[in-house]
Amino acid sequence: MLKKSQLARTAKKTNRTITFWLLVGSLSVFFPLYMTIMIAFKDPSQMSNSIAGILAFPKSWSFDNFQQAMAITDFWHTLSNSILITGATMIVAVIFHSLIGYAIGRSMQKRGYRLLYLYIISGMFVPFAIIMMPIVKQTAMLGIDNRFGVVLLYSIFYLPMNLMLYTGYLKNIPLSLEEAAAIDGASTFKTFWSVIFPLMKPMHATVAVLTALGTWNDVMLPLVLLSGTGQNTLPIAQLNFQSQFGTNYNLAFASYLLALIPMLIIYIIGQKQIIKGVVNGAIK
Repeated sequence: MLKKSQLARTAKKTNRTITFWLLVGSLSVFFPLYMTIMIAFKDPSQMSNSIAGILAFPKSWSFDNFQQAMAITDFWHTLSNSILITGATMIVAVIFHSLIGYAIGRSMQKRGYRLLYLYIISGMFVPFAIIMMPIVKQTAMLGIDNRFGVVLLYSIFYLPMNLMLYTGYLKNIPLSLEEAAAIDGASTFKTFWSVIFPLMKPMHATVAVLTALGTWNDVMLPLVLLSGTGQNTLPIAQLNFQSQFGTNYNLAFASYLLALIPMLIIYIIGQKQIIKGVVNGAIK
């Protein structure tokens, strides 16, 4: 009985500790979001230098900041560019990265494939700043310093992370399914497309959302390739709110909320599959 009571007290203490840190983590996320919403709906005249004034509710909720932000950023044009680049990158990542992950993941027992896996994964440790100037030069020489080039480069940059996710998830899919398909006369590609690809649906959602978030919010690659081409994405357009002498925070935060909505919708739609993909990919 004494041992059970000690275990109960320990479990209760652990639960309190976990709850405390969950609350701290939640506040660290919701506080910036709350501040963004409050500032976005305020008129510039309602802004003050005090924290209390910034965090206070607006005296009148106004959508004027959103209308001005949309006009300054050419919202619908930059939004279409962001959707095109992000959507194309997601499709390439799900189809081709899963195919590469399957080809390498099922052959990891071979030394050549293992070395190839490690070589691709090592790309995660290369900072973009180191390869930025060579990329700008090479894309200009090849004539792909445009949206196609941006999608191509994003597909390469996210391959290491997505390869690691797909190969980890494949460990949860038994080989007997592929052996049965082979006995029925299915080719390797047919087996992948008809058997393995549908079973990786949770990981597809995880890869799609992670890739979309990184692509949607990235500034550096579109800035160095698309700046001045008239094909700006939303993050580049939001730089218009920053000047040499300051930032128009009301318009900037309104623009940030507008840019947040599409990604929030995608995450809400795929959150169940994302959780499944993360949990199943971490089992083995």
